[in-house]
Order: sequence, then structure tokens, then C-alpha cells
Amino acid sequence: MSDEQLLQRIDQNARVMTGKPVIRGTRLTVEYVVNLLAHGASEQEILDEYEGLTPEDIQACLLFAAQCLQSTFVMPLVMDPA
Repeated sequence: MSDEQLLQRIDQNARVMTGKPVIRGTRLTVEYVVNLLAHGASEQEILDEYEGLTPEDIQACLLFAAQCLQSTFVMPLVMDPA
């Protein structure tokens, strides 16, 4: 599945979850799914918990998060004296 096809699984609508990106057709935010994975939930555990969710939905969340970070510029607040 191409990046474009995966990203079509993510939707943003100001009337759903205050505009946060969600998996299309759900109220599961990308943030929530990535947070579950970060805290040790397995893909299978997430799929078992949320009926109708697919592995591609989880992959789409990770891709969306990665692409958001690509455009983020990080500037250190403190310069390293070394």
C-alpha cells in the first residue's frame, strides 16, 4: 500500500475530536494510537480492542506521525558550551 493510500485512512474534521487527526470513520485519534504503541501495547492488542481496526490503520497512524515530524524544526534552548 502506498503512502498516499495509507494517509487516506486519516481524517481531520473540526467537528470530530476537535479537529485532531483520526482514523477515518472512528473517533480514535492518531495521537491515541501512537501513545498506545509507545506504552507497550502490541498491534494485535490494539486490533483486538477496537473492532474494525486494521493493521493498515495503525500503519497509517505511524506514517502520519512520521510525516508530521519531518516538517518540525527543533532548535535547542541551551547551546552546548563544548
